[in-house]
Amino acid sequence: MTSPLRPGWALLSALTLLLSATTGCDDDPPPPVPDAGQQPTDAGTDAGPEAPWDGGYTVLDDPGDWMDRGAFSACRFTVENPSLEACADPANFDMSSCNADQLAAVEQHGIYVGDGRSERRLADGGTSVTPGTAAFQLFADGGPDKVLGIPVTTRKTTGGTFFLSGRQSNPYTGERVVSLAGCETPRPDVITGCYVRCTETPRSSTRSMGTFEAERAERRGEAESSGGMRLVAESFVDLGVPVDVYVTHGHAYVVSINQAGRFGGLTVFDVSDPAHPFFKTSISLPGDSYWNGVWAKGDALYVASADTGVSVFDISNPGSPEFILSLPGNGNTNVHTVLVDGDRLYASDVTDFVGSTRVYDISTPLAPVLRQVITLSESSSLGGPHDFFAYEGRLYLSNAYGGYSVVDVTDLENVRHLGQYTYPGFGGFAHHSAVGTFAGRTIAFEGGEFPGSHLRVLDVTDPANIVKIGEHRMRYSTSIHNMILKGERLYVAWYHEGVRVLDVANPTQPRQVAHFNTFRETDPHRMGGAFEGAIGIRLPGDGYVYVVDTSRGLLIFNEP
Repeated sequence: MTSPLRPGWALLSALTLLLSATTGCDDDPPPPVPDAGQQPTDAGTDAGPEAPWDGGYTVLDDPGDWMDRGAFSACRFTVENPSLEACADPANFDMSSCNADQLAAVEQHGIYVGDGRSERRLADGGTSVTPGTAAFQLFADGGPDKVLGIPVTTRKTTGGTFFLSGRQSNPYTGERVVSLAGCETPRPDVITGCYVRCTETPRSSTRSMGTFEAERAERRGEAESSGGMRLVAESFVDLGVPVDVYVTHGHAYVVSINQAGRFGGLTVFDVSDPAHPFFKTSISLPGDSYWNGVWAKGDALYVASADTGVSVFDISNPGSPEFILSLPGNGNTNVHTVLVDGDRLYASDVTDFVGSTRVYDISTPLAPVLRQVITLSESSSLGGPHDFFAYEGRLYLSNAYGGYSVVDVTDLENVRHLGQYTYPGFGGFAHHSAVGTFAGRTIAFEGGEFPGSHLRVLDVTDPANIVKIGEHRMRYSTSIHNMILKGERLYVAWYHEGVRVLDVANPTQPRQVAHFNTFRETDPHRMGGAFEGAIGIRLPGDGYVYVVDTSRGLLIFNEP
């Protein structure tokens, strides 16, 4: 088994454009899944103790990340095959059923993320329904309003009207127009309405229209924290967009990616006193600064680079990392994440769309030796290994659109693919997991990425027959991200939802026991996309939780 791929933020940025008509999101909790034993959650209340789990469960259906909840509004775009100009014209929206009084009360600023539902008439008279999206960002002071990441060219949001339209030219995606008409505000901080998306390229033109439900991204109806979780320190990261952290030698190593003209790199904080971290140094290399993951062993720090592969640093002087070498050394390898397990370093090579996992011997940490390159079939690794988890001789691979795979890596000369779990429906994306043993069964807590992504609980005891036994959802409009399993608690960095701590002693019933909302609209460089908020998380065992927020930087909490 051998060879490479690439997902991650660079890939995700492209896929966001592709999937804006293929990925869903939103606010209201889904109806409980029969026998799931889950909080159907937008989990606002913390849970009490439960009886020990005996290992029994009911196998659950998996409807996918996005579920069709019907049209969100009676508002409609009325033109069948519109030109780009027609797509931008508010006169082409039927808003006769809209509530002007409700719209007049909408605040003139805020970040909204939402669930879209696109409808297309078929030749046989039927209707095709696919997910969409409805994110926008408004400023009351004349700031850079955006709709689906496109600069707003027309804004009418006063006097009982709510209309946004943006237009953008891109050499890769062509000329795009996105227009959105608000119609009602059925609940506080929620707007429903209709939209149209029109794209022209030299080779094709596409039109997508439907309805949406958008919610204020900031959780204004919930307390900032619960379960005794307290913010003890906060340190801004000046380089790029911070995405991951590793804590060792009394220092926190935060890596960042490039975005919007800001270059990423490595930022080091002395956290020997976690309540009073202080900045030590930052490193950003010319042509090599898109750094998405980080891990360490001994005096070696391994950084996942989208530009050169794995960058190895000597941290024998913890506050002043010294660059040693790049792996594999050819300067053209995109590594998205890294993982250390004993004397092995796993690196997700995502240079193409199939991808591979490079396995290094790091018994001498500063001199890694390539031992194997693991490549699954294209159908099993569509998008490549986005992340992985090593447990009891098995590697659990979150292979983006290829699903979740289990690989036997006890003998690197005889690597075996034992089984996989694929997600149904639109846009299923396997992103990250944590695995442990509960009541004698091997249980994987697996999360996706993109709006609507949530926590799945899988029984992976028999990798050839992986089944879903539980789940935990927040708002449809938000996405889960990285997680850490410590004993019977799962610590999750959940983008706009901040940090969520779940009691998973009974894996069929994940129960929230603590939380902290990290997302604030007013933070520097805060944007309106799906990948905003709490993103990276570590528990190094010193009694603190280290979290990276894409805007706020390094946040340190007590361990509740």
